[in-house]
Parts: sequence; C-alpha cells; structure tokens
Amino acid sequence: MAAPPSWAPNPLVLRVAAYAGCFVLVLLGAVFALELLARLGLVLFPVVLALFMTRVLDIPAGWLRARGLRAGRAAAVTVVGFLVVLVGFVTLIAPPIVAEFRDLGPTVDEGLGEIEDWLVDDSGFDVTHADVEEWRESVSDRASQVLEDSESQIARGAQLALSGLAGIILAFILTIFALKDGPGVVERAPRTLPERWRDEIVCVCRSAWGALGGYLRGATLLGIVEGVIIGGAMALVGSALVLPVALLTFLAAYVPLVGATVAGVVAVLVTLATGGLVPALIVGVVAIVVQQLDNDILAPWIYGKSLSLHPVVILLAITTGTALFGFPGTVLAVPITATVITAWIDVRALRAGRDPDGGDPGPSEQHPPEQDGPVPAPHP
Repeated sequence: MAAPPSWAPNPLVLRVAAYAGCFVLVLLGAVFALELLARLGLVLFPVVLALFMTRVLDIPAGWLRARGLRAGRAAAVTVVGFLVVLVGFVTLIAPPIVAEFRDLGPTVDEGLGEIEDWLVDDSGFDVTHADVEEWRESVSDRASQVLEDSESQIARGAQLALSGLAGIILAFILTIFALKDGPGVVERAPRTLPERWRDEIVCVCRSAWGALGGYLRGATLLGIVEGVIIGGAMALVGSALVLPVALLTFLAAYVPLVGATVAGVVAVLVTLATGGLVPALIVGVVAIVVQQLDNDILAPWIYGKSLSLHPVVILLAITTGTALFGFPGTVLAVPITATVITAWIDVRALRAGRDPDGGDPGPSEQHPPEQDGPVPAPHP
C-alpha cells in the first residue's frame, strides 16, 4: 500500500523562510531605532558634541591631573582655556574671513558663468545658453519647491538657532562633568557588568574611544595640510578669497572623500573667476595631487587603524547618514562607522585570543588594571 503524500515543506524552504523572517524583524528594529534617533535629535546633538569635545580635551585635562590638580579644577581650567582660545581665534580670524565670504557666492557664480561660456562657445558640445539656463532654472525651481514645502522657514530657522545655542551650552556643561567624573565612571562601570561580558565591553569602549580620537586627529591634520597647500597655491597664482577657501578646505576634511572633492571644486571655481583659466588649471592640478597624496600616503599613515575603511564603505556611510539625518548625518557617518567596525574587529581579535591593540584608552584610563578585571584605576 502506497504511503500518503506529505505536504511538509522542503527543509531548504523552511530554512530560507526562517532567515527571511529574522531579516525582516531586524530590519523593522533598525527602522524603529533610526526613527527614534531622528526624533531625539535635539537631545543627541549636545551629547554627541560633548563626546567629541571630551575626546579632544581629555588630553590637556589628563595632563593637568597628572601634575596634581584635582579632577574638578582640571576640568574647569581645560574648558575655560578652550573657550578663551576659541574666542580669541574667532576674534582674530573671523572679521577678514567674513568680509571675504560675502564675495564667495558671487565669485563662484562668476566662475560657473565662465564655464557656461566655454561650454557654449569653445567646447564643441552641442549646448546653447538656453539649455544651460533651462537647467539652472530647473535646479532653482526644485530648490524653491523644497523651501516652499517647509512650513514657517523663518520661525523654524530661529527655533533651530535657539535650540543649537542651548545644545552648545548643554554640551559644554556635559563636557565639564565628563572630564570631572569620567575617571571615576571608567573605574566603577566595569564592576557592574557581568563577568562573562566584561572583557568584551571594555574592549569595545577602548576601541571606540581610540577610533574616535584617531579620526579627529587625522581629520584635523589632513585639513590643515590641505588648507595650507591649496590656499598657498591660490595665493601664489594671484587668486582672491584665499582665507575662506582655505577654511572651507580645512572643515571639509571632516567629511572624507566628498568634502575634499567639494572644496577642490570651489577652489578651482574661485580661482577661475578671480585669476583666469591658467591659474585655475594650476590650482586644480595642485588639488588633485594633494588629494591623491592624502588618500595614498598621508591618510593611511595619520589615521592608521582608526579609519581603515574602503572608499566604497565611506561613500555608502555618508550617503546613508545624509539621507537619514541630513547634514549632521553627513558629518557623523564616517566616525560612527569607523568606530563600530574598529570595535567589532578588536572584539573578534580578543575572542580569538589575540591582542586587539584597541587604540587609546578611554577618558584618562592610562593606568594598570586592578586584580579583579581589566578595570582602569582612577586618577590621582
């Protein structure tokens, strides 16, 4: 007698369905988490800014503590000193830069106009002024539509400005507390963790802290190098608006790949409008050479393991961050991605029994561990 037919699915189908269900659940969880982060933007902004400032100011604060100054006083002196230096720098450099920045927009427009004339008259392409004007109008109309879709732009801008100011003040307060109480928190926190996961969590924190420091140091050094070289090239060929373009180049270094490209294009356009075609070509060649040297020699050496990311990963991270969170996502996408990947690699190395070499320790944890686990000792 023949066996009855079985309607049970093939095991491969069941496995694929299980994986698909897990993927959908993880995707829904990620969407929910991103939506929550977007709604908490006003809270996250001062926290992230305080984290960045703490990472930078922990070096001088740790130096003061190592010389006998109490943690609270060291934190206060460090933050006040940072404010004094920042205000002095802005007071000295802001007036000439602001005066030149007023001409940056019209100068770029003039450079675009010269490119338009070359495309129409000399390039040999079948392009007319009407075609270029139509393209400009379409871009302008789309931008205007984006602005019209937003409600109460003036009120919203004022609200964002006030929120940003309040966020900056809160960030400085959080930075003071982080510098003051950070060593104690670093000492006590691992003891509250389950012993099974203690080493991994400490490794993640140290790796993330080191990756963030490496990113900030690397971006700052690369920005200085690119700004000085490109600004110097513009000054040598007789271009105007050297200071604004050099400052823009420095700030653009905090957005790898994309920022350097945008800054180089702006430098060429400004030189084209204020110096002519040959100086613009010279500045363009200098910008390309500097970017290649940075990408192939300086960036790997300066960043080291902190930003050992493939360019495709960087571009995808920047695109995703911009699509989800706008300009803040553009700036934070690369350091967050580098931090997560570095921490993951170091945890895997730790589990494999290798020394992860996780980079810099957290806020002032450069002390030998205690007997009951890898817990940094407090500062003197």
